[in-house]
Amino acid sequence: MVDLREYKGFFVVCVLVLFLIVAVYVITLFWPRYEERFFELGLLGRDGKAENYYPGNSSSVEVGVDVTWFLYIHNHMGTAENVSVRVKLLNSTMQAPDDRGHEPSPYPHLYELSLPLSVDETLHIPFVWSILEADIQNDSVVIGRLLADNQTANVDVEALSDVRFRLVFELWVFDQSSGEYRFGWDSGKEFYSVSLYMWFNATSSAV
Repeated sequence: MVDLREYKGFFVVCVLVLFLIVAVYVITLFWPRYEERFFELGLLGRDGKAENYYPGNSSSVEVGVDVTWFLYIHNHMGTAENVSVRVKLLNSTMQAPDDRGHEPSPYPHLYELSLPLSVDETLHIPFVWSILEADIQNDSVVIGRLLADNQTANVDVEALSDVRFRLVFELWVFDQSSGEYRFGWDSGKEFYSVSLYMWFNATSSAV
């Protein structure tokens, strides 16, 4: 006949192990977990891929020719968010945004796209633009007007004929506490900012 007293210690250990497993499981259900919060911002070509950004695969853009890109935006903030993508035209010497210093480019934007984003939502938004007016002045090219998503913008940005222009995209996020958009967001541990840009030429052949 088996003496159960010999297994008393074994049973006690099993019960304790089972209790610990259940306790750890319950704690993990209610323990606050940190998950990094962030946005993704990208720019894709006319086919929705990271290629074919310019007609004819040449970054020299001609007046009146449409250029089609797709903005890629993903919300991984854990909450619904309102964001704004601000587009600016710069030459190579104009101050670009500083993502590490959280400083946007100081120049006015020519176009703004405001978007509500639900939790974990990803958007691919077409962005079609073209040069409406460009003039040669001495050794420089001046872009006077752009068309961005059927909106005309007066820009008057000048660059030397052998120097490129760039379209800059800045991600601004609505801050509930201040009631304003900020160039960046709080991840829960630190503040982040993000921007991107694409270079193009507007040479004499483009005007």
